[in-house]
Amino acid sequence: MRFSPSVLTRIGRWAAVVLPLALTHVRVAGEADLDLLAVLLLLHSGLTGGRQGGWDWFREPWVVATFCWWGWQVLCTLWVAPGHGALVQSLLAIRFPLAAAALGCWVLKDTVWRRRVLWLTCACGIYIALQMLIQAVFGRNLFGIPRFHDGTLTGPYAHPRAAAPLSRLILPLLMVGCAAAEGARSRLVRTLGLCAATVLAVGIMVLAGQRMPLALSLLGIGVCALLYRPMRPAALAAAAMLPVLVLVARVFSPGSFFHLVTLARQQLTHFGQSPYGEIYTHAVVMAQAHPWIGQGYDAYRHFCAAPSTFHGIAGLSDAIPEQGWLSLCVQHPHNHYLQALVNAGVPGLILFVLMIATWLKAIWPGRNGAAMSIGLFAAVFIQEWPIASSSDFLNLPLSGWGFLLLGLALAYRTFRGGDGFQAGRDQPIS
Repeated sequence: MRFSPSVLTRIGRWAAVVLPLALTHVRVAGEADLDLLAVLLLLHSGLTGGRQGGWDWFREPWVVATFCWWGWQVLCTLWVAPGHGALVQSLLAIRFPLAAAALGCWVLKDTVWRRRVLWLTCACGIYIALQMLIQAVFGRNLFGIPRFHDGTLTGPYAHPRAAAPLSRLILPLLMVGCAAAEGARSRLVRTLGLCAATVLAVGIMVLAGQRMPLALSLLGIGVCALLYRPMRPAALAAAAMLPVLVLVARVFSPGSFFHLVTLARQQLTHFGQSPYGEIYTHAVVMAQAHPWIGQGYDAYRHFCAAPSTFHGIAGLSDAIPEQGWLSLCVQHPHNHYLQALVNAGVPGLILFVLMIATWLKAIWPGRNGAAMSIGLFAAVFIQEWPIASSSDFLNLPLSGWGFLLLGLALAYRTFRGGDGFQAGRDQPIS
């Protein structure tokens, strides 16, 4: 059966619309959706060919850098450890960046479809936030699931994994509000509205009770305020209210306060002996043993149990973990940059950093960028912030949200305005 480019484009657009919904609740469907977008991009480029610019996206610097990182990781995996299914996984690792390219360089170039995907993405963020608020007020979410046993909010899920995606989604949500508020006649009303929305957003993240999502959301709001002047009073108001919100959480959500203050203080003052510090130390030990080509895709999972890695490092953690070395053998090192280092050595880490830098350069909104472009840039920025604990670089659903936001940011990069949020400014740059 042959498909014309127009049919492929139509399928790709609907896949883009479904993607945020799938990432919210159906992980398998989200992965299949991303895979489909990657395949459709290659098919569409092959059908349209060079004459119609079908492969123009492949020459973009961020795509070239991504393929360099991917190619080196594949070579390292092939040379060191092609077993465990690692070689196949390393070959397939390019599919998510290809899906982002499909979104940003192809299917979302159309203004109507770009808006649809943006609004659905924002709606999913609102849905997650509302589920968290309902759980905070009534003790259970809409599905009857109570708070997690440690007091943190789970949102629409059974486990506390809602705060991480919400910390990313809340940034374009706030910037949608900024763009919409520009039409307000009263500057005071606009400023008060933005302040209220930002304080509410920070309050929800405080109630969620997860340290890293709160810290990243605050960092993202700071980036938005730095690049978008009307956002600055709201960011200052949120910063001023943060201690108050944390104290309120101590009364209404003691579990959240424990995670945000008590546990955070313990881990920061004794980071080397914390679970994250011990895992990071173990990853560095593995990297020291294989500094140039690493140990291949998913190296931490497959090789962390090697007895030769059972030692610490002065300055990080040099003590034996209380539960033994094998307790550190989790699925990944909980940091994208350490993961790149363990998988593909120092050259792999350098290529990974270069890849992220070209992503950010490609979606850089500029000094006078549109609100929406700034919000999406900030979301991608905190997704790849190096000083953070994180999930696996390609693990859904969080990485799926990251690549969706990257695709949206790429789609918005050539537009000065906010897709209709500001009248008369939605014109492509010539």
